[in-house]
Amino acid sequence: MPGDAMRERDGEKGGWLARRLLWAVAEAPPERYRLQVRADLLDETLKLANISAVTHFAVAVVLPILFWDTASRLYLAGLFAVVTMIIGLTLYTNRLYRRRYADGVSEVGVALGYRISAGLALALGLTWATMPIMLFAPASNDQRLIIVATAAGLISDAYVVGPLLSVSFLFAVPLILGSFVGLARSGEGIALSIGVLLVVYAIFVLASVARMSRLSLERIHDRVRVEDQGQTIGLLLNEFEANTSDWLWETDEAGGLQHVSARMAQALGRTEEDLHSTSLATLLGGGAPGDDGMAEILACLAAREPFREKLVAFTEGEGLRWLRLSGKPFQDRRGAFAGFRGVGSDVTASRAAEERIAYLATRDALTGLSNRAVFRDIAQTACRAAAAPGGTPKSLLYLDLDGFKLVNDSAGHGAGDALLRQVADRIRAVTAAAPSAHGFRLGGDEFAILHRGPVEAAEALAQACVAALGEPYWIDGVRAEIGVSVGLAHAPRDATDPESLLRKADLALYTAKESGKGRWHAFDASLERRAQRHRELDAAMRPALENGEMALHYQPLVSLADEHVVGFEALLRWTRPGEGAVSPAETVPIAESTGFVIEIGRWALRTACAEAAGWPEALRVAVNISSIHFRLPGFVAEVEAALQATGLAPNRLEIEITETIFLGSTPSVIENLRRLRASGVRIALDDFGTGFSSLSYLTQFPVDKIKIDRAFVRDLIHRRECLTVIEAIMVIARDLAIDVTVEGVETVQQAELLRLKRCNSAQGFLYSPARPAREVPGLIESIPLKARRALPPQASAA
Repeated sequence: MPGDAMRERDGEKGGWLARRLLWAVAEAPPERYRLQVRADLLDETLKLANISAVTHFAVAVVLPILFWDTASRLYLAGLFAVVTMIIGLTLYTNRLYRRRYADGVSEVGVALGYRISAGLALALGLTWATMPIMLFAPASNDQRLIIVATAAGLISDAYVVGPLLSVSFLFAVPLILGSFVGLARSGEGIALSIGVLLVVYAIFVLASVARMSRLSLERIHDRVRVEDQGQTIGLLLNEFEANTSDWLWETDEAGGLQHVSARMAQALGRTEEDLHSTSLATLLGGGAPGDDGMAEILACLAAREPFREKLVAFTEGEGLRWLRLSGKPFQDRRGAFAGFRGVGSDVTASRAAEERIAYLATRDALTGLSNRAVFRDIAQTACRAAAAPGGTPKSLLYLDLDGFKLVNDSAGHGAGDALLRQVADRIRAVTAAAPSAHGFRLGGDEFAILHRGPVEAAEALAQACVAALGEPYWIDGVRAEIGVSVGLAHAPRDATDPESLLRKADLALYTAKESGKGRWHAFDASLERRAQRHRELDAAMRPALENGEMALHYQPLVSLADEHVVGFEALLRWTRPGEGAVSPAETVPIAESTGFVIEIGRWALRTACAEAAGWPEALRVAVNISSIHFRLPGFVAEVEAALQATGLAPNRLEIEITETIFLGSTPSVIENLRRLRASGVRIALDDFGTGFSSLSYLTQFPVDKIKIDRAFVRDLIHRRECLTVIEAIMVIARDLAIDVTVEGVETVQQAELLRLKRCNSAQGFLYSPARPAREVPGLIESIPLKARRALPPQASAA
């Protein structure tokens, strides 16, 4: 019987074990598929072996750890070494096989792969078979449970290499026998019972693996057959497509058309009779001037060479038509040249679609401006031309809309899209007035204009953009007002490549926004130095905090009623080796932009609480917390942990926040404020009277103290309106039972005037700048004496 014969032959190629397990072998594939099926089975097994190797290595690592104190250490080390070696050989031979047969398999290679796989499987199975024999008898009950579970798990690994039945059996059978022997050696009844159960489990696993192997063989056989049939069908389809088209054409040896279809005449806008009296060369001569496809076809016709799928454009008939022509010479019965035969098709519609796709690939879909990909290409060419000897300057205007997000969020994305289209129209109008300018949309509300010409003209264009884009917009009858900030960089003065030019324009744009928005700013070297400084400090912050370069200094808060110190504000100080003090005005904005301010805040909170715990109990410590940090849901837990760890009473801690935290306040902000006050921690509102100040904050959000900004104190003596503002704040604060601290007090006159207005406390150089923690006891004693003696500001600051 042919089927049985093939199965016998397949069994011989699969090895001795496969011959003994023919019941698990599917019907052998035809001879044409046999090598590919066997190679795919091996490939699938090798892929699974890589995954299995990780498991075996993990088990080989864990077992010595678990049994190091109860089993032979020499055996455990040997087990680990042998398993690791076998796994290494498996991975190495796997990689070597794939590299050697990457371009195609051979009968010899597949047979070698089968033998090596079987050998490695047997070696690994024999190695693991020693595990229960050596470990089970002396092990504790818990360890025996681990051994049995490990053995069962390893036996189930036969599923992983299941596609090759011989490999699965060569691995699993020794392990099964070793497990049974290990259990039987103990001589315990329960161990023998477990051994019997393990054998039953192993038989089930082996039967399942045999079934899976059969299914894998059938599946791969079916896949190979389908792929082969697909290739055959593909060849037939390609042959069909190569010999048919919309219409056929044929010429005689002189080049005259002698076979013309109605569809060809229709595509060319000519009659069949007219075409019969025309040569193909003459017909092509009426194509569009400069058509490369037409010239190539004419050259092939003259040289009697074949041509394939050449595009030609015809302007006769119904306007411009695109045709795709293929042709080859043919001979008569005597072997002499008899003319050309070929196929042609009208591809006008597909050509138009391709042109549309090409257009869309270079245009922003929303605004119609050139997109970022085109910008890169044009900017690259422009920079190269600007850097060439005698090249004209090129300028990049980097535009970012001011206030667009507010319109987009409040009016909806539809209104935002309409606004962007109007912005693009205005950019087109501005660049139309400067023919040497080209506008782009880079994404979102970011645009760019590339200008070719003098720097002065580019600056005038930047000002024109600010003016034009700052005019009001109307969207569905609703007025919308936004602005634009522009960063300007020049090539080759500032940069000679698009990336650098865009980066420097971005630095200038950032400066324009920082300066108040609605303006333009040109790049200069100081901006890059500032950016470099920003990157340098950003990189240095984290190691500085870890290495103790950062510390907290404390500035006293003095009661204006009795001139005694009532608390201290913790202020960050950073001293860099080789540089000295780094201003917090530099440090904090960088930390906030990167999120590192949260780590600084956590450190400052713990440090301040720890140091304040040693002060007199009447003194409080105030810690500045960033709005980013305060908004975190877990912030209150951090405060509670710091208080508990240091033993500081909650009522001695003040958390200072700025008014920016209330802009777009979230439920987590309100919840954190409520929970902190409920725990006894005080809340102070810093820099009150500047920025986004609103008296409604004092009624909507619970605070214990407000701190009047130093800007009101600086001109307190000379400007009556500053004193009036402070008086108004005091009236409101007293009615709301809120303490008031005034910052920036530098003179005795300022302190006396604020005392008369019944301010609660003050801080400033009149009393002391921020000093290290070790000087706090001295400040507590000396400040009341200095205040009573009314020392001049210079002596107080010292």
